[in-house]
Amino acid sequence: MASQDWVEKDFYKILGVSKDASDADIKKAYRKLARKYHPDTNSGDPKAEKTFKDVSEAYSVLSSKEDREQYDAIRAMGGGARFSAGGSGHNGGGGGGFEDVFGDLFGGGGRGAPRGNPGFGGSGLPPEFADLFGGGGGGGGFGGFQPTPTKGADRTASTSISFAGSINGTKIGLREPNGEVIDVRIPAGIKDGQKVRVKGKGQSGAAGPGDLMVTVKVKPHDFFVRDGNNIRVHVPVAFHEAALGADISVPTLTGETVRVRVPAGTPSGRTLRVKGAGVKSKKGDGDLLVTIDVAVPQKLNKEAEEAVRAFAAATGDDDPRATLKDKARL
Repeated sequence: MASQDWVEKDFYKILGVSKDASDADIKKAYRKLARKYHPDTNSGDPKAEKTFKDVSEAYSVLSSKEDREQYDAIRAMGGGARFSAGGSGHNGGGGGGFEDVFGDLFGGGGRGAPRGNPGFGGSGLPPEFADLFGGGGGGGGFGGFQPTPTKGADRTASTSISFAGSINGTKIGLREPNGEVIDVRIPAGIKDGQKVRVKGKGQSGAAGPGDLMVTVKVKPHDFFVRDGNNIRVHVPVAFHEAALGADISVPTLTGETVRVRVPAGTPSGRTLRVKGAGVKSKKGDGDLLVTIDVAVPQKLNKEAEEAVRAFAAATGDDDPRATLKDKARL
């Protein structure tokens, strides 16, 4: 069922595959090229139409085990054999030429029918590739190609907000070059570097505009430091509070204070936890992490100095550095 021009056409090259390509590779290559050169997507482009026909012809031969074997044999003989469209079939029986295959492939009718005109009156695609252009219809064709509308591309922008705005939520305005102001609502609890999507403010497209993606930068706070949904703070305490223990007041995100118990003997650097006093979120509230900094007085009056000396004398046997030598051994 070979055509006389098979020997002059390199179907493998047309599809961009090697001569030992698998059926799956051939099918994949055809799908890609058919989508690219289909006449419905290249209206009025005769070059694309011709390429589509060549690609379709190549696939119709290489996708058939018998036709591919005969084609390879012809090519191997270097053109020493010719087959006419009306000649014998693969096994000597009567059969149509390549025109029959091409006609059936594109809805041209039964065997012996003239070669069809792919892409005009049908999709010009084999049934297994009907999904390339959105599905079917009756008969030999699958309807004209209807491009799927796509949304416009997203745009990007960035903004900076205060720490309070990130905790409580806020609204900002982004000014376009044309003067239009886009309102952006920043949700409560947003973290530094997170993005906010503003729908419909991207580039225009056939299926509607894309979105605007706004990256949010959060300015640092002088006292509060965010750690996930936890909030870290450093709180100074007097020596006697750390030594004897005390109840201290610590500011929170709400502007109110919370009482924190400092146990007796608390060293500088110890962190105390206040459950639920951190950032509020749908997944649960964070905690307030209070790190204790023992404050050393810069100046002492005479009475205080005498008291410290008395304390030193009373605790003279205590050496806080007694174990350093052992720890420093290599």
